[in-house]
Amino acid sequence: MMLCGVKEFPTTKVGEFILRLETDDPRPEVKEIARKELREVPEITEKAIKEFQAMVRDEEGLYAPYENEAWLIRFLRPTKYYTDSALKLVQNYYQFKQKHKDIYDGLVPSREKNVFTHDVITVLPRRDQLGRRILILSLGKKWNHKKVTLDEVYKGVVLFMEAAMIEPETQICGAVVIFDMDGLSLSQAMQFTPPFAKRIVDWLQDSVPLRVKGIHIVNQPYIFNMVFALFKPFLREKLRSRIIFHGTDRKSLHKHFDPSCLPKDYAGTLDVAPFHSLEWYKLLASVEIEYEKINSYGYKKNLKD
Repeated sequence: MMLCGVKEFPTTKVGEFILRLETDDPRPEVKEIARKELREVPEITEKAIKEFQAMVRDEEGLYAPYENEAWLIRFLRPTKYYTDSALKLVQNYYQFKQKHKDIYDGLVPSREKNVFTHDVITVLPRRDQLGRRILILSLGKKWNHKKVTLDEVYKGVVLFMEAAMIEPETQICGAVVIFDMDGLSLSQAMQFTPPFAKRIVDWLQDSVPLRVKGIHIVNQPYIFNMVFALFKPFLREKLRSRIIFHGTDRKSLHKHFDPSCLPKDYAGTLDVAPFHSLEWYKLLASVEIEYEKINSYGYKKNLKD
C-alpha cells in the first residue's frame, strides 16, 4: 500500500487498543459500502484503473507513481471511479501543493513534532459506527498559540490526512473531524485570517483525496462566530451542509456519533486510557520515508516519466 515499499508497520498500545496504520484489506461490510456508494465492482474498477493510469501518465509535467495501482485507487475511490473527476482531483492535489510550497516543501513528521508535543491534534483509536476515522483538533484550552502556530496545526492535520489516504477502509468510509473549541479566547481567535481560511476551505473542498464526511464543532464559545465568519464566504453548499454545530449539547453530537465511539469528554462510553498525540507522532515518524516519497512527486519543470 505504501509508495516506499515498506510492508511492516509499527504499532503502539493504548490501554486495550492498538494504534496503527490500518492497511488490511477492507472488511466484508466495508467492501459492501464501496460497492453501494463508490461503484466498486470489477466491471467498473478494472476499466477505470487502466483509463485513469493512462490519463495520469499523459498529464503534462506531472511526475507521479501511475504504475502503482494502490496509488491510483486513492484518487479513484473518493471520485467514485469517474476517471475525469479523479484526474481533476490529482491535478488539484498537486497544484495546491505547488501553490503552497512554503507549507508543503519538506513536510515530514520529524520537522513538525511541536504540534504533537502540545497535544493539539489526535485521532481516536476506534473508528465511528460508520467505519470513519475520527480526528480531533483542540483549539481552545490545549492550544497555546504563542508556542504552536496555526500553520503548524495545519501541517499536523495534513500529515494525518496523508496517512489516512493509505488506509483502504478510510478511503472507502472517509473521515470526520471534531473541532473542540472549549476555552477559545479573543487572542486565539485573532490568529485566524481570511487567507488562512481560504486555504483550508480550498484544500477541503477540492484538493484532499479523502472523503471528509462531517465537521463537528463542539464547546464553541460565542467568540467562535467571529472565526467562522472568515470561512463562510468560501464555503460551497456541499461542505457547508457537513459543518454541524453542537455547543455543549451531547445529545446533538450523539445523533452523528454512537457513544461507544467517543470518550467520556463527549459523554461517550469509549473506555480508552488517556494518551498523548505524541503516540501518533512516533508512528508517523517511523514511516518518514513514506512522506519523503510522497514529497518527491508533483508538477516539475522539464520532467517526464
